[in-house]
Amino acid sequence: MTEREHLDRGPLERREMAAVVARDIPPASYVNLGIGQPTTVADYLAPDSQVILHTENGMLGMGRAAVGDEIDPDLTNAGKLPVTETPGASYFHHADSFAMMRGGHLDVCVLGAFQVSARGDLANWHTGAPDAIPAVGGAMDLAIGAKSVFVMMNLFAKDGTAKLVTDCTYPLTGKRCVSRVYTEHAVFDIDASGDGRVHVRQTFGISVAELRERLDIELS
Repeated sequence: MTEREHLDRGPLERREMAAVVARDIPPASYVNLGIGQPTTVADYLAPDSQVILHTENGMLGMGRAAVGDEIDPDLTNAGKLPVTETPGASYFHHADSFAMMRGGHLDVCVLGAFQVSARGDLANWHTGAPDAIPAVGGAMDLAIGAKSVFVMMNLFAKDGTAKLVTDCTYPLTGKRCVSRVYTEHAVFDIDASGDGRVHVRQTFGISVAELRERLDIELS
């Protein structure tokens, strides 16, 4: 067992994963949180982190999820979930929001994924299944516009197949764009300009040796 292997516990729960992502976002970053699980990261940002959250429906300075009397039906994130606002929050047209995304003004975006390749390719909008609903949204703009792309996903699909793969088999959202992958079993760093070797930052309830047995990629 090494310091990066946490074998005295089980896999991360969804909220624990959100807390790990929030901890790793650099202070004073401009950040977009994708629809679904990534939105929960907002609830775990430290009050003094000075992280400024952007949402593609036109808000800068988004806060955590709104509860109780805080809920305003006109104040939502891109996933239509009610949120709070932080002091100095601003609102703007959808087109201006996408200009921020495409113009390289975001330091980090956090997205979900169906698959990520060892080279950092991202597939998160369609599985190719005949009855699947395409949902690219602003993901392709974020994938190429943000300086760092973090992914939150389960490491294995329901049938046990890995979602961190040598090559994506689902339609791509972006090529060589993902820099880090957060899963319930481990956190991985990806060098999109490298040779496809993936570095294991931390594990939870599984060893690096076990990961090597289950993943068909080169791990360091």
